[in-house]
Amino acid sequence: METYKHILLALDFSEPDSYVIQKARHLAEMFRARLSIIHVLDNIPMPDMAYGTKIRLDENSGDDLLETEKSKLKQIGDELGVGPACRWMVWGVPGPEIVRLAEEEDIDLVIVGSHGRHGLALLLGSTANSVLHHAKCDVMAIRLPDEVTSDEPLGEIAARMSG
Repeated sequence: METYKHILLALDFSEPDSYVIQKARHLAEMFRARLSIIHVLDNIPMPDMAYGTKIRLDENSGDDLLETEKSKLKQIGDELGVGPACRWMVWGVPGPEIVRLAEEEDIDLVIVGSHGRHGLALLLGSTANSVLHHAKCDVMAIRLPDEVTSDEPLGEIAARMSG
């Protein structure tokens, strides 16, 4: 059986991200795979940029909202031991941007959180659904438990997952 070599963790900085982060960390360790992270900005205005939708993480943009998002990505990357070369922040529609990056970076597993939507929300689609149906690699949608909150320390979540 072939193992995963490069895992991409897609983050939206929502409250239950810590749960998905711990699952991704565990899988990367289990497969001895390189872990990369992506955050797609679709909810803040795009400042005047010189080119493309990729955001330079090593330069100050002068935009407070953007710098806050970059700081969150840096903190998570540092906690996971993901180097700056394996961290991406882009503007766009999350599903297609995640799929595009997965192809460009030769990702063999994408991990996304899933809220388990029903009814009309399911018909309209979600990021997890979009990635699942368009990615050329494996996709793991981590079902987000209702009780996870952003105040819960990562260690407690990891202990609950392993116990």
